[in-house]
Amino acid sequence: MPALRYVVVHQPGPGWEAGVPAFEQPGLGAHVEHFRKLFEAGRLSLGGPFMDGSSGGMMIPTPDVTEAEMRTFAAEDPAVRSGLLVFEVRPWMPALGT
Repeated sequence: MPALRYVVVHQPGPGWEAGVPAFEQPGLGAHVEHFRKLFEAGRLSLGGPFMDGSSGGMMIPTPDVTEAEMRTFAAEDPAVRSGLLVFEVRPWMPALGT
């Protein structure tokens, strides 16, 4: 059975400016840089926005990242702290692929 991954799903928070494109939201760059640290440390497999207009996104850490670590890291995101984004951490089992 594959190891669970604790995926972070982001949605617009109370600080999100309606009508402003995602990449023009104040503070989104700090969010990207925050998760880039996890990626550069080799602990994030994939991450990025949904392109269906929901303005949300998803981050998929490597199997060695615990749920507690992912929750702590996601809560420390400057975009979450400012209210631009909210997040949830969901257990995900990759049933296909590597």
